[in-house]
Amino acid sequence: MQTTELDPTLSHTLDSARKAGLTLIIGNKNYSSWSMRPWVAMTAFNIPFQEVRILLDRPDTANRIAEYSSAGRVPVLVAGEMIIWDSLAICEYLAEQFPEKHLWPQDVAARAMARSVSAEMHSGFSDLRSAMPMSIRDSLPGRGRTPGAQGDIGRVSEIWEECLSRFGHHQFLFGEFSIADAFFAPVVMRFRTYHVALAPALQAYCDRMQAHPAIARWVSEALAEPETAPRHDDDLRNAF
Repeated sequence: MQTTELDPTLSHTLDSARKAGLTLIIGNKNYSSWSMRPWVAMTAFNIPFQEVRILLDRPDTANRIAEYSSAGRVPVLVAGEMIIWDSLAICEYLAEQFPEKHLWPQDVAARAMARSVSAEMHSGFSDLRSAMPMSIRDSLPGRGRTPGAQGDIGRVSEIWEECLSRFGHHQFLFGEFSIADAFFAPVVMRFRTYHVALAPALQAYCDRMQAHPAIARWVSEALAEPETAPRHDDDLRNAF
């Protein structure tokens, strides 16, 4: 298990994290798309936290995760005496605890749609997940193009087009960066790895996402990881 500070150059950040009691348990940054979502949200909105990274596909992975949650998966947020697991539950908890940061859009209609598309991302797109596993360090052009994955790519494109045209105004999905963008950040990574061709406006959105400091930091740290996850690498090799 590796523990790192959110910002080792700022001593007050760690002190604030301890006071707030927020510790985020994640997996490898190269592979763990679910971990990426709350980490990006917390980093983007300057919510102080301590990070604990548990390496995936190791003999002790399950036992280490079980130290924090019996659900057996990452991410997990430790908030004082409370344990919150599941990326969407974590983000909803953070939105409640930090209302002044506006993790969800402030407009009622935009917020309703942001929650809807985040929930759809959370519960759907299984073909895209299985055919195009996240691996930030890899470049696999043309792989993973199963019929189901192609359908999911089409649906993601529809969501992005509607959000950007109705609310985004050529910025993020709902104008300002929100939980919804954090939820689609791993999809942006997949589209980059597998070289998915997108309409110019959607590719521009992906470019803005990759330039966002929180996402750029996650990518940089993912690329610097020396560890691999054998089962995840097998999934990549078996991608269509």
